[in-house]
Amino acid sequence: MSARVLGDAAAMKRLEAIVHPLVRAQEMAFLAKARAAGARLVVLDIPLLFETGGERRVHAVAVVSAPAAVQKRRVLERSGMTPERFEAILAKQLPDSLKRTRAHFLIDTGRGFDSARHQVRGIVRALSGPGRRPQVRD
Repeated sequence: MSARVLGDAAAMKRLEAIVHPLVRAQEMAFLAKARAAGARLVVLDIPLLFETGGERRVHAVAVVSAPAAVQKRRVLERSGMTPERFEAILAKQLPDSLKRTRAHFLIDTGRGFDSARHQVRGIVRALSGPGRRPQVRD
């Protein structure tokens, strides 16, 4: 399906009109469940967060990033991925440099898994520490 809509803006809009409300409903259900369970911190993995204005719905944004060459290598290792598809996907996204400037936190995965895990733990500490009591938003 992605091959069909990636190069067709009208088809992409039709697909998004179907998918986005369903995804948003699942997000709302997830947040309601987290709130009911007393969660103080939740993580949402939202592709195209900035491109869709989704950052207005969250307290903080962590951007996961890697050097361009590392990102390209990783993506092209995925089954069915081609350089053309990769470029088409990138064209729909804000440049990584801009996402980095808009983020509250950056997780640089270019330095490996252990480094990324350490960065994530630091973010959790920062968001959970004294004086920082974010509430789960709708």
